[in-house]
Amino acid sequence: MVNRIVLNTVSYHGKGAIAEIPGIAKREGFAKVFVCSDPSLVKFGVTAKVTDLLESNGIAYTLYSNIKPNPTIENVQSGVKAFKEAGADSIIAIGGGSSMDTAKAVGIIIANPEFADVRSLEGASPTKHHAVKTIAVPTTAGTAAEVTINYVITDPEKVRKFVCCDEHDIPAYAVIDPDMMSSMPKGLTAATGMDALTHAIEGYTTKGAWEMTDMMHFEAIRLIAQNLRLAVANDPKGREGMALGQYIAGMGFSNVGLGIDHAMAHTLSAHYDTPHGVACAMLLPISMEFNKEYTGERLREVARAMGVEGVDAMSPEEYRTAAIAAVEKLSEDVGIPKTLDKIREEDLDQLAEDALNDACYPGNPREATKEQVKELFRKIMA
Repeated sequence: MVNRIVLNTVSYHGKGAIAEIPGIAKREGFAKVFVCSDPSLVKFGVTAKVTDLLESNGIAYTLYSNIKPNPTIENVQSGVKAFKEAGADSIIAIGGGSSMDTAKAVGIIIANPEFADVRSLEGASPTKHHAVKTIAVPTTAGTAAEVTINYVITDPEKVRKFVCCDEHDIPAYAVIDPDMMSSMPKGLTAATGMDALTHAIEGYTTKGAWEMTDMMHFEAIRLIAQNLRLAVANDPKGREGMALGQYIAGMGFSNVGLGIDHAMAHTLSAHYDTPHGVACAMLLPISMEFNKEYTGERLREVARAMGVEGVDAMSPEEYRTAAIAAVEKLSEDVGIPKTLDKIREEDLDQLAEDALNDACYPGNPREATKEQVKELFRKIMA
């Protein structure tokens, strides 16, 4: 079996890393940068931390912020139009998954205009050319979109989210600066952090997991378990630990896939606009329980990475229970809700069908029936 790893060409990590951006832009010869960032980051001055650097270094740019929390086909298509009208030749994506995913889709379509409908990018996208050269600057410690080959777009007409997987979309540069994450409120810090933990645990237990990604996922789980509570309290060391942990998780799962948790979470976001990280977090212990007998000894290592002591003396049932309990405790400590009151019994057929058709589901270690998925959704109904 051949395993593939796709990562950024270059990444910068640490406090003050955004100072590297003007030098990158000048070395690359960027003439006009398309800055892609969501409205709240623009409003609260987070985007300006980067655009001020561009201005002071004489680098021309245009700002695009028509981005929703779950970016839509329209957001992408209007972004493509704005990119062309600006005469841009490069992209800087500033934000969480929404900004990153929009920027990825825009960059791909500019380089591959035959996919302008956006929907045709779903799944393993058959593009021929790499996206417009992009610098990705995350402001959340969760999605790791700056290092993945995936992006997710919402189709409001069909009430669904679709995943696009394409090695051509990965940003050329990632700039992971914990200072850019310091303005995240507690709730968003918790939700994005639990999304990162879900990436790490699903990536560690997915069908495609192998030695190199195992190293990444184990360390990501350890870093997140140690730092998420601190990050929610806005401790600088916690922020830095989460910035690194979520990136490492992205390095892994991007190359081996995810599972039923993400398939169900995408469905909840599409139908109810549920924040992705919250959906992932609510479903994580439930999906771990569902998969536990199909993951071999891996939940023992998850428990170890979560800080559980004495795992080597535990039986399989004991360490599996301990791993799930550790995840539940972390989720509770950072304030993640356990139920979603929007789900109705009459919605379950469609929710389960959509989850089973999601691009993340095939990576799950256990096959699921439609009735089983409906039962999993019931576990988070209010």
